[in-house]
Amino acid sequence: MAPDETPALDGDTALARRVATQRLVGEPLPSAAAVVELLACVQAQEWAHAVWSVGMRSAGTTHDQILAAFDAGDLLRTHVLRPTWHLVAPADLGWILAATADRVHVKNAGMYRREGVDAATAARACDLLVALLDGGRTLTRSEIGERLAAAGIESPVGFRLSYLVMHAELEGLIVSGPLRGQQHTYALVSERLAGRPVRTPDDPLAELWHRFVVGHGPTSVRDFARWSSLTLTAARAAAGRVADRLESAVVGTEEVWWDPAAPDVAPAAVRDVVRLLPLYDELTLSYPRLGFPLATGHPHPPDADLRWGSVLAGLTSVGVWRRTIVEGRRRTVRVAAALAPGTTSAQRAAVDAELDRLAEFLDAEAVREEWDGR
Repeated sequence: MAPDETPALDGDTALARRVATQRLVGEPLPSAAAVVELLACVQAQEWAHAVWSVGMRSAGTTHDQILAAFDAGDLLRTHVLRPTWHLVAPADLGWILAATADRVHVKNAGMYRREGVDAATAARACDLLVALLDGGRTLTRSEIGERLAAAGIESPVGFRLSYLVMHAELEGLIVSGPLRGQQHTYALVSERLAGRPVRTPDDPLAELWHRFVVGHGPTSVRDFARWSSLTLTAARAAAGRVADRLESAVVGTEEVWWDPAAPDVAPAAVRDVVRLLPLYDELTLSYPRLGFPLATGHPHPPDADLRWGSVLAGLTSVGVWRRTIVEGRRRTVRVAAALAPGTTSAQRAAVDAELDRLAEFLDAEAVREEWDGR
C-alpha cells in the first residue's frame, strides 16, 4: 500500500507502542531466551549492557541466570547483521546468517584488504579453527591467535585476528562458547547447535523483516535496512513479500509497520514509566529517524557520541547513566545518573528505584555516585 493511502499515526503513539512491543512496559517475557527470540538480534559488543538489556525485558531473571543460559548455549553471541556482535537464538543463527552474511562480508571488504585477510588466508584460518575446536574444545580469541601463529598464519593479532575470526563466524563455522571467567570463548557451530531445533524459513530475507517488525514495530523499511545492513532496495523487496501479515500507517512522511498481535498501548500508559536503557539498547539504537526527543538541558550534547546508557522517562530521554561493577566477596555496583534540570521529583524517585532494580538484578550492593554526565 502506498504511503498516501495508509492511515496516519502520531509520533507519540508510535513511540509508546515500541516501548510496549519491546516489553519495557506491561508483561515481561518469561526468559532471556524469549527476549532474544522476540528481538531476533540484540546488539552485544558491550557485554554487560547487553545482559541488562535482556534482563530488563524478562521476568525475574538475574545477571547470573542469564550468564548461565549463555554458557548453556540458550543464547549465542556472534557477528551477524553488521560488523559487530549480536545475541541470537540458536534456532535462528543459520537462516539469519544466510540472509545477511554476504552483505556483512561486503561491508568488511575494505578491512579485509587492509589487514591482508584474502580468500586463501581466510579459508586456511577457517580450516584451522574447525580442527582446533573439534571435539567440544573452546578457545579465547587470544588463544586462537596463538594457535594460528603457530600454524604459520602471519600476525594473527589486533584487527587482523578480529577479522579472521569474524570471517569464520560469518561463514557459520564458529560461535560463542561458555564464558571462561570474564573472557569469551569460541566453539564450533555444529557442536553448539547439536540436538537443538533449527528454523529454516523459505524466504530468509522476508522472514528477517517480519521478525524485525514483530520485535521492533512500529518501524520503517529504512530502519530495517540500517539494522540488517541490507541495501534499501533489498529491504523494500523483502518487506513487500510479507506486507499482508502486518499493519501499517504513516508517521509524518514515513510509513511504519507493526505486528497486529503486538501490544496496543497509548502514550498515557507509559507517561510515568522510567527505564535505564543500556548503551546500544534496541529501543534507542534501531530508529534513527523517529527517536525519543531529548529533554531541555539534557546533559549529553545531541551531536556527540553517547558513551553511556539513556534514562527514558515516558517518551523523553531525560539523561544518561553509568555503572561500574566491582567483583569481590560481595559484588558492588557503582551507579550514577545525570539528569536534565526539568526532571521532576517523581521521575527522580523512579530513577532511584530503577537503580535499585539494577542492583537487585546484579545481586550487588549499590553505591551511588555524583556525576554531571561528562
